[in-house]
Amino acid sequence: MADISITTARKLRSTAEPVEAAPAAQEPCWDLIELLFFAYRDFVGDPDEVLAKLGFGRAHHRVLHFVNRNPGIKVADLLDILKITKQSLGRVLKQLIDQGYVVQREGAHDRRQRLLHVSAAGEALALQLAGLQTERIARVLAEIGPSAREAARRFLAGMIDADDRDHVLRLIADADRVRPRGRDRGS
Repeated sequence: MADISITTARKLRSTAEPVEAAPAAQEPCWDLIELLFFAYRDFVGDPDEVLAKLGFGRAHHRVLHFVNRNPGIKVADLLDILKITKQSLGRVLKQLIDQGYVVQREGAHDRRQRLLHVSAAGEALALQLAGLQTERIARVLAEIGPSAREAARRFLAGMIDADDRDHVLRLIADADRVRPRGRDRGS
């Protein structure tokens, strides 16, 4: 079976159209690129271990995170945030609903709407995962010093596409207003 994968990969490479090279104005930021890869690997690694025990993966984590942070979120809005297909979301969401981590309710004004909420178990899991990631972030911020958090926020916000940045910052601010720091949310 491994031979098939290698052969297929070789065929794909040989038939792929050449990729246009980036402008050679400056050397790639190899150190920062690789640090981002490794930081992400470790940032999601702690939650990955917890999720694997439940038969879940990173897609489940992202869905659970955003449903927890945005109670009553519409499926369409979740699709927009995650930039995934409806089919991909449907599979993950079904598992989270079937296992009791997410509940789906009809909209009050439009019964066709599917509004998503975390259950008590979903909230507990979302907070456990966020707690693992918060420990890692807090440790690093403490090592760097008092202005580190704001510098990190500016850097990460700057990495978001300019045409989406204000929307993302508003989404975060709205979620902070609705669900500040792990307070009771109901289910």
